[in-house]
Amino acid sequence: MVQVYFHCTNTEGVWIDRRGAAIGNLAEAQDHAALVVRSLLDAPSTEDWRDWVLHVSDDIGEEIFCLPFASLLGKPQ
Repeated sequence: MVQVYFHCTNTEGVWIDRRGAAIGNLAEAQDHAALVVRSLLDAPSTEDWRDWVLHVSDDIGEEIFCLPFASLLGKPQ
């Protein structure tokens, strides 16, 4: 297990994940990242999430991968 952090950014700001999550492998990190993004997208909010990106980093700050929120939003109606 390794501690992994899920930070969110857009052109106007950064949300820092200070707690992280204990993750066993890359597939689990990808699943957790999608869960984090979906939970933000599903929460009541006036935020336009299209330009947000989730950055997944290890416990020494090395980025493992990024997940653009737009990849889970689908096509605009």
